Amino acid sequence: MQLIDGKAVAAEIKREIAKEVEEIAGKGGKIPHLAAILVGHDGGSETYVAHKVKACGECGFKSTLIRFEDDVTEERLLQEVKRLNEDPDIDGFIVQLPLPRHISEQRVIETIDYRKDVDGFHPINVGRMSIGLPCFVSATPAGIMELLRRYNIRTEGKRCVVLGRSNIVGKPVATLMMQKGNPGNATVTVCHSRSEGLKDICREADIIIAALGSPEFVTADMVKEGAVIIDVGTTRVPSDKTKSGFKLTGDVKFDEVAPRCSYITPVPGGVGPMTIVSLMRNTLLAGKKEIYG
Repeated sequence: MQLIDGKAVAAEIKREIAKEVEEIAGKGGKIPHLAAILVGHDGGSETYVAHKVKACGECGFKSTLIRFEDDVTEERLLQEVKRLNEDPDIDGFIVQLPLPRHISEQRVIETIDYRKDVDGFHPINVGRMSIGLPCFVSATPAGIMELLRRYNIRTEGKRCVVLGRSNIVGKPVATLMMQKGNPGNATVTVCHSRSEGLKDICREADIIIAALGSPEFVTADMVKEGAVIIDVGTTRVPSDKTKSGFKLTGDVKFDEVAPRCSYITPVPGGVGPMTIVSLMRNTLLAGKKEIYG
């Protein structure tokens, strides 16, 4: 069994991006600028945005954090999105999700200029991805594909089971895995809460991508010998062994599943760091106008 070290791969990619930004600056080019809108004081969102701002610094980007209280109106938030759309110095921006219930996340996403949508959530980017056109691919699926690429894990002709059908992870990663390319060219089955015979389906899989948000859902009896396991889950579970009182737990029961695998991602330190670095890569592409000139 080999551990897939997302933390080490992410650090390597950040160094590659920083080197490229240094070269851009040396030629008098524009430094990529990422903005983030954070609404309210959700603990998870605060942490994610802090990590993103820190990563911008490590990559040599400019970054701007725009904060609103959770009682901000939808119209005021949309005004800010439109302002960022029109700001020529902002290359890409994100609106950190989830948003308060009185705000339509979909309306906010659709208001973002797809050419600055470095989260890859806008319907135009999702649509372009689905037919294999250049676009901003959402960060977690992009990070998963990069891990498979850098570890030279063969996907062509392999049976891949994706657990979860979310718009952010399950659907896009399934699309990417079935497309022509490397990684890609897999035979993909998407399973979810209504799927019957789930254990039998999983036992046939060469690759399992678990993105359910259900702690330790995948157990050893669901995994065949030599399978590749990509665990996307990050659920906070109460723990008396940590100072914070909780620990991050994946969708895979790691201790019992790992001995059966050829490759497996840990939680934390697997897919998580790749999500942030994929956002950095999208920001670099946006800054260079490489996808939408």
